[in-house]
Amino acid sequence: MSQSKSTQSSLRPGAAVLAWILPGLGHVAIGQTRRGFLMMFGILFLFFGGLLIGGIDVVDMKQDRLWFIAQACNGPVAFIADYFNQSMLKTADLATQARMTSLGNINSTGTLYIALGGLMNLILILDAFGGPDRGSEHRRRRESD
Repeated sequence: MSQSKSTQSSLRPGAAVLAWILPGLGHVAIGQTRRGFLMMFGILFLFFGGLLIGGIDVVDMKQDRLWFIAQACNGPVAFIADYFNQSMLKTADLATQARMTSLGNINSTGTLYIALGGLMNLILILDAFGGPDRGSEHRRRRESD
């Protein structure tokens, strides 16, 4: 059985790198603009929502290494948040730390939001790297309608 040309997948490492740098950008680069921007909005909403819920200390490479592995899939924005956490929060005095950190379940919720965004972006990175070319399939379907 042979697959049709529109459903064959080709490897696109450049699109995968772009998808890691900014979620959704890999799909925009391969011509799936609307889909890419929807993905970008969803993943970044989870990331910044997690920061708003839990504070900057929810992204911590040193103390929460396993969570950070999932969070790092969000791209450089996770490393930037960790840098601000390590440089501003961890070096601040105790009064400043108390104002900037979150407590208990709120912190866990923020950590989870950001980790889920990262894991979702990992799926998008893999889709941008080797997923099927959906552009021609959608065009062909619209032409037959």
